[in-house]
Amino acid sequence: MMKEITFLNPGFFWLFTLLPVAIAWYIWKRKQQTATLKISSLKGFQASGSILAKLKPLLFVLRLLALSALIVAMARPRTVDISNETKTTKGIDIVMAVDVSGSMLAKDLKPNRMEALKRVASDFVKERPNDRIGLVVYAAEAYTKCPVTSDKAVVLDAINSIKYDNVLQDGTAIGMGLTTAVNRLKDSKAKSKVIILLTDGVNNAGFIEPETASDIAQQYGIKVYTIGIGTNGMAEFPYAIAPNGQFLFRMMQVEIDQELMKSIARKTGGKYFRATGNQKLAEIYKAINKLETTEIEELRFYDYDEKYRPLVLLAGILLLIEIALRNTLFRSFI
Repeated sequence: MMKEITFLNPGFFWLFTLLPVAIAWYIWKRKQQTATLKISSLKGFQASGSILAKLKPLLFVLRLLALSALIVAMARPRTVDISNETKTTKGIDIVMAVDVSGSMLAKDLKPNRMEALKRVASDFVKERPNDRIGLVVYAAEAYTKCPVTSDKAVVLDAINSIKYDNVLQDGTAIGMGLTTAVNRLKDSKAKSKVIILLTDGVNNAGFIEPETASDIAQQYGIKVYTIGIGTNGMAEFPYAIAPNGQFLFRMMQVEIDQELMKSIARKTGGKYFRATGNQKLAEIYKAINKLETTEIEELRFYDYDEKYRPLVLLAGILLLIEIALRNTLFRSFI
């Protein structure tokens, strides 16, 4: 790939405006140096077959080319190779605690709550290249699906593999999910520790109360952003599995313990959000992304490759050729 050539001293290009003056001066002087003789007839004179007289202006052309090369050389042409190195000076460790209970298959978000969340969470991870991120999933129990890591490929793979299965007993243990996430961050040395806690229901399982878990998060200086996902009113919820293995759905009331979620966020210095649709969910993660900014130090290295030396060499060669021709082939001409 060709590198872009820049000029350190482009002002020297103004010297090119003097070349037309030099050309005009050469033409005027050449006419003055040419003698004129008027005679009645050219009979008796034999025309010379030499073309040296016609080629003598070539000496001036060589000098103009040499001067042009010198002007470009003085403008200092060069290419630059720029390399960047970024360093996270104040990074953030983030754990996403995601509710994976059966109600996350409700169809008020398209195609369902779980798939909508996976898309938005993946976009969020991609926009945090300089932070460490982990993933905790919970239903009636909780476990770490991905420890806090800077390897975004691992985190994205963990998010994409989220699904409703029988690994966890169905239910919603908000306290268990939050405590597991706190456990992943409590020893972190990051300047900021954040949990994004998402649920679509009320706490009905687990042996750790959500209030206790939020107290622990507060003690470790962990900020918790809480998200309640689900439309207002009624939504299609799975209630049974048909003989063919497909889920059966029916309209049911959406219930989210918003007061609990607000209390957790308020106690830990975070913020509560309500995602009633796909667009709203995406906006929430974008808002969190803006609230938690990472300070990045960028080091930029410039490697310059000077290009004026070949031009100076070319100018020298052209001048030597002109001097040699002037003192040999063209020596007898005025």
